[in-house]
Amino acid sequence: MTATEQKLYVFTYLDTEWVPCGQLTLSEDGAKLSASTFAYGLRYLQRPGALEVDPVSLSLRDMDLVRGTALFPPNNLPLFGGIRDAAPDAWGRRVIESRLKVPANSLPESSYLVHAGSQRVGAIDIRSSRVSAATPGFGTWNNLEYLMDAAQRIDEGLPVPAQLEEIFAEGSALGGARPKATVRDEERVLWLAKFPSRKDALLVPVLETATLRLAAASGLTVPPVRLVHFGSRTVMLIRRFDRYWAKAGQDAQLPEDLLSTVPAYGLAEKRLGFISGLTLLACDEMESPNKSYGDLAQAVRRYCHPGVIRENNRELFERLVFNIFVNNDDDHLRNHGFVWDPRLPGWRLSPLYDVMPRATLASERRLHLGVGPEGRIATLDNAFAGREMFTLSAEAAAESIARIWKIVREWKVYFEEYQVPSHQIERIAPAFRHIDDLSTRSLRKLIP
Repeated sequence: MTATEQKLYVFTYLDTEWVPCGQLTLSEDGAKLSASTFAYGLRYLQRPGALEVDPVSLSLRDMDLVRGTALFPPNNLPLFGGIRDAAPDAWGRRVIESRLKVPANSLPESSYLVHAGSQRVGAIDIRSSRVSAATPGFGTWNNLEYLMDAAQRIDEGLPVPAQLEEIFAEGSALGGARPKATVRDEERVLWLAKFPSRKDALLVPVLETATLRLAAASGLTVPPVRLVHFGSRTVMLIRRFDRYWAKAGQDAQLPEDLLSTVPAYGLAEKRLGFISGLTLLACDEMESPNKSYGDLAQAVRRYCHPGVIRENNRELFERLVFNIFVNNDDDHLRNHGFVWDPRLPGWRLSPLYDVMPRATLASERRLHLGVGPEGRIATLDNAFAGREMFTLSAEAAAESIARIWKIVREWKVYFEEYQVPSHQIERIAPAFRHIDDLSTRSLRKLIP
């Protein structure tokens, strides 16, 4: 089969409107993407507040370097990280394939990029032409059960009937492998709805919600989460942290917590640029297990705004410690995010998401990413030994461990308070470890 070139147009959401950003050219051989190039539009580079698609290979720190230039992905990757983050992942691709009635993984990347629609994560959109309109989106609270029914049919490989086709607009842009959709609440605030799957052995929405609330109680930055029940089925809702509400042209005077903003007269919904840790480290999924939290910390120092580097790296270390305590070993690079904060302006660590304990009886546990000098071994000693990668002193690292342990040690109390059923608490209990099982005596003496 002969490779073909497909030209697509990238738009960014600046303040309150979509504007053309640049042209993406894909070299495709059937369903295989072999290469890509990107060129920023000259008019776009003249716009105040022009947002870079990603800070690694499409940086706008020096516009003279990119003006009129065809840019290439780093490290021989076929696609730019910032574009890849705006593409649908496993679930979104299944939704698109169901809509188009085609086999799994049979479409070229250009089709997935275009059919994901305008409501994808972050602040960019990808369209087939410069004059293509943005696609409408978002169901409401009232449609949530219908969306869950449609997602369940896709999850089971069944066709979606006409009355449930709203899932094609609300679920096609989303990442991850689990069934989900995006909805607006009664105030028009945007939430991600994460549905149960018939393949689940546990009440995943209930347990993930409880774990995120536990993380918030531990001092980590977590979006608002809630549960909605439909008979025996439960849906987890997590507020979309890439959206906020503000007056047009007024980003410098925003509140400290953008997730506290709500629709009101004179306010418009705005978008935050988003990239994953995969993009920040300029690698693909196959390389992810060879990367570490230390690599992420180094990337934070290189690409994030200088004003947030210290606090972001401390939080990154604390998320590592939390993952060790709860055995969240699905901590791959796509599950670490970064957003463009217009108040800085610059990139910063996003709120926490996709955290789920994994019950196991194994005495030696490993995370997906490297923890410290001993690689992926999930012990507090290993994390503590790597503290300098986060520019933390021994005292500061020990204090962080102690503060998180103070909360996590009472996880059963918190889960009961969050109304997790007792049989689910019992089944997930092997995921949680006591601090004495995760640290040596010498380290234990340092932890207040």
